[in-house]
Amino acid sequence: MVAFIDEHRTEYGVEPICRVLPIAPSTYYAAKAVEDDPTRASLRAQRDAWLCGDIRRVWQQNFFVYGARKVWLQLYREGLPVARCTVERLMRRLGLRGAVRGRTFKVTTHAIDGAERPLDLVERDFSASRPNQLWVSDLTYVRLGSSFCYVAFVIDAFARRIVGWQISRSLRSELALDALEQAISERLDGEAESMVYHSDRGGQYRSLRGASGSGRY
Repeated sequence: MVAFIDEHRTEYGVEPICRVLPIAPSTYYAAKAVEDDPTRASLRAQRDAWLCGDIRRVWQQNFFVYGARKVWLQLYREGLPVARCTVERLMRRLGLRGAVRGRTFKVTTHAIDGAERPLDLVERDFSASRPNQLWVSDLTYVRLGSSFCYVAFVIDAFARRIVGWQISRSLRSELALDALEQAISERLDGEAESMVYHSDRGGQYRSLRGASGSGRY
């Protein structure tokens, strides 16, 4: 709020802005006084200020994976006694967090309950003796800042090379089909030998004609 008042005080004045915002003029002026002279801040605020620097340093030195507990332990090892709850509070203020165990990925495979399951022609043997003998397909996602996109790809098991791929913002059935059609158009012709196309049991693949589980082409 202090920054907002600073931005608009010339146009509207401090007191009129404070009458609209839930802040007293005295609170604003006290904050500005601390900005001009940090020693006027409370002892707790001064301690928080220098603790924030040490907390950020420990977090960065440990590759941004330390949570509050490990940061707290490292500070103690360095001779900086501080309560763990204080470290947690200041890390929240700074927007710092450690690596989180457990499921941090987005599920892209959705099985269809009750639907007939196609035969597995591969039976976990992904070896191939020639190109275009076995293709393996899957879906994943790529994080783009605060959002993500889905990627479907087809891999030739012999060369271990991606032969078809497509990207989409939505997890639609056509995404997997588009990747397969791209691979077929670029790698197969009318004279091609028999080829097995293998995918998981996800709904995106089982809803496709000829692209369910394992199929021969």
